[in-house]
Amino acid sequence: MSIEHRSVTVGDLEFDVRIGGPDNGPAVLLLHGFPTTGACFDQVVGRLHESGLRTIVPDQRGYSAGARPEGPENYQLGHLVSDAIGILDALGIAYTMVVGHDFGSLVAWHLASKHPQRVTGLVAISVGHPSAIATALASSDQRDRSSYILDFVKPGSEDVLLADDGKALRDLVPDDSVLPLIERSALTAALNWYRANFTGDIKSNLACGPIEAPTTVLWGDGDAALGREQAEASGRFVYSDFRFSALEGVDHWIPQNAPAAVASEVALRSSVW
Repeated sequence: MSIEHRSVTVGDLEFDVRIGGPDNGPAVLLLHGFPTTGACFDQVVGRLHESGLRTIVPDQRGYSAGARPEGPENYQLGHLVSDAIGILDALGIAYTMVVGHDFGSLVAWHLASKHPQRVTGLVAISVGHPSAIATALASSDQRDRSSYILDFVKPGSEDVLLADDGKALRDLVPDDSVLPLIERSALTAALNWYRANFTGDIKSNLACGPIEAPTTVLWGDGDAALGREQAEASGRFVYSDFRFSALEGVDHWIPQNAPAAVASEVALRSSVW
């Protein structure tokens, strides 16, 4: 089944969105994280289409060339959530399942919390509920695992990541979904997600309410950045059916390295709903 590449207008921003699957199928919104575009889900969406699901995969704020405002303040989580809702509205989608990976999971958690009437289910990949992360930072090795964020928020971190034709970025991700960030303006915009939300009052920036939608957290036991505690403990903040699924021998890049597992969990959550 072919993928349609569409430009979707939300306010004064233009988002690049990949849409596929049956027109009348239940909608699934897939939100990428850093430093990948929505192309990180390329191996997942075909499997979802085979399950009768319609997929909406935007390149989010900063990753779409037409949605790249200047200044970290324009990349706060509230803006990212509003973008997702705006894309759904522009496409005439009343409600959807939401899938997020990495920072996209943070957007997905906040979307499900703030707009429960729009979300039929949530699959968060790698990153747990923000409250579970806060607890893990205080009681496990998660603080050490997350220390890389300190490098991302530093002024001039672009120079480090773009040195030698972006070798550090290209070595980080197992596919080509990282390549658009080799452009400095795109990388700055992507790093602004961290600068906007992981500086100042971080606890307030990330604060997220409980989740009413049925939720799955999918986590790989080879993930160097995110530990098991923050993923598994997320169930305490879900006031609905909750499932924790651990993948043995899988690292952080679950959409690329275990796409069948992602598709299976999404299809399962869709059928439960």
